[in-house]
Order: sequence, then structure tokens, then C-alpha cells
Amino acid sequence: MTADDWQVVGFTVRVAGLATLLILPPGLLVSWALARFQWPGKSLVETLVALPLVIPPVATGLILLQAVGRRGPIGRVLHGWGIDVVFTWRAVVLAMAVMSFPLLVRTARVAFEGVPVRLEQIARTLGAGELRVFFAVTLPLALRGILAGTLLAFARALGEFGATILVAGNIPGRTTTLSLAIYQLVQLGEDDAAYRLMALTVGIAFAAVACSEWFLRRERRT
Repeated sequence: MTADDWQVVGFTVRVAGLATLLILPPGLLVSWALARFQWPGKSLVETLVALPLVIPPVATGLILLQAVGRRGPIGRVLHGWGIDVVFTWRAVVLAMAVMSFPLLVRTARVAFEGVPVRLEQIARTLGAGELRVFFAVTLPLALRGILAGTLLAFARALGEFGATILVAGNIPGRTTTLSLAIYQLVQLGEDDAAYRLMALTVGIAFAAVACSEWFLRRERRT
């Protein structure tokens, strides 16, 4: 492993971790709302949340590019504030966050649905408000499933490629992630270096998924 390889590894882990942390609050809110309430348009929200899982990642990347580019509706506003997203590390975080969001929501939703509503009702009859019910009853009981979903989202972010290369490019030292580095090495015919990075990527992802499965097994036993 060279110094450049370790730089890519460190950058990928950092941005994947940041992307996972950023989607955690909205992901928990959406998954809790989907698990506990019925409202008009719920099916539309469920479809939109799941959409990045089924459309080509490059299509997601193109949508993001149009949205956060300097001429896009969001990018124009951010550029006015002196913030550029496209072809920066922010674009990498954004692509990872969007692509991993559905996995977090789907897993956390199942965890929230597994919490007995009766226990929440008992807490309310004892005078607990909705926030206290959520943080004292619902969240602790769903915690293992949430942790499993968080690790799955992190593993998905680590392997993101299609949306990232479109909205962030492959700029050495700035936006190159493990997936992009492996692709570039294969294109250059440096197969040995590509295999080294591939093995490291698989190892990190395997550890994250294994931990996620362990939390899910504990959740099922509980």
C-alpha cells in the first residue's frame, strides 16, 4: 500500500462516515413517520425514498448534477453564498448520502415497527409526552435495528460509484474514493494495485455488514 492508497482509504472512510451521520436524523424521522402514521401521500414518500435503489446510480448522479450545479436551483443559491458543491468533496458526501439513505430508512423502519405500540401507550398514560415516549421507549427498543441500518448505509456509501463519478468527478486528492481509484487503476492496467484496494474495500464492507447482521440477529432474538 502506498501513501496515495492510504490517502484514498482515509478520504473514503471519512466522507462515508460524514454522509452516514448527515442522513441519520432525517432517516430516523422518515422511518419513524412511515412506521407509525398514515397520511395522504405516504405511498409517494415511500416510492421516492426507495427510488435510488432501483434507478441507475448514474441517473441519480445526473439529477444531483442538475440540482446542485451552478445553474441548478439549489446550486445557484449555494454559489451565491460562496459554496460550490459539484466536483468537490461535498459532492462526494451528497452522492453517498442520497444512495445510502434508502437502506437506512428501510432497516430503521422495520426496527420501529417491531416496537410494541402498547408500551408507548402505557408511557403516555403515565404522563410522558411524545418526545419523551420516543427517546425513552421507542428509540432504545429500536436501537439495534437502527445501528444495523446505520452500518448498512455506511457500507453502501463506501462502495458508491455511479452517482459520485457524475456529480463529483474523479479528481486525485480531492474527490477520488476507493471505487473510483479501483476503476482508474483497472483502466491504466495496474491490476495488482486495483486488487489491493479491492481487497481492502471488501474487508471494510464485510466488517460493516457483519456487524449489521449481528445487530439484526440480536434484534430478532429480543
